[in-house]
Amino acid sequence: MRILPLALCIALSLVMSACAPDYPDDRVVQSVRTLRPAVVLLTMRVPPERKSDGYDNAYASGIVVASGAWGSDILTVAHAVNGAWRIHATIDNTRKVRARVVALDKNLDVALVRTKAPNLIPARLGHSAHLDAEVGRDVGVLGYPIPDEFADEQLGLETSVNVGRLSSVRKGALEVSLPIVPGESGGPIFMTDTGEIIGIAESRFDDERSIGFALPIDDARAFLHKYDASHGF
Repeated sequence: MRILPLALCIALSLVMSACAPDYPDDRVVQSVRTLRPAVVLLTMRVPPERKSDGYDNAYASGIVVASGAWGSDILTVAHAVNGAWRIHATIDNTRKVRARVVALDKNLDVALVRTKAPNLIPARLGHSAHLDAEVGRDVGVLGYPIPDEFADEQLGLETSVNVGRLSSVRKGALEVSLPIVPGESGGPIFMTDTGEIIGIAESRFDDERSIGFALPIDDARAFLHKYDASHGF
């Protein structure tokens, strides 16, 4: 058997690596891969729209922001969990655990949910103070759009990603060219090339659904500093 010289083997390896496909959206894929373990589905029961009904099922996305042997803290939107009961977080699309609201700010539309599930993978939150200079950049949202519809079609539970642009930095809100679909509220808005979380998906216009809004992450950080300082904020 003929054995190739070591130098030739190294050269061939380098050539093969150089020929590997390089896609322009590789950074997007890496950002999603990094963030996905920290995104969870929140399901709950809420007061019904009609008094004759006993309850309504509702859902939102959430971001694990702190975790340890004590359990895990999840950041989400207040309008999803305000007044809700029987709240559960689904982790890794498979494990469903009970959760409870520990802090809520209706004005900011942000809430902190806690579960006893230990040692989850938390997301690293970015900053939003620099975003005036970043308008026009590609951003993504990661979450669980209309999970009940996917379940009805037996398509399984998975996070979904959608990509648009940072359209504007407005008073107390980030405008994005993303239709924030019900269920995605509470999920991360992130820079696609770096994975930096810059906001929390919040809402959209009913009349123009291609325009979405997010809470700037610095506002969420201030909320966490007030209510979750013991876990590093």
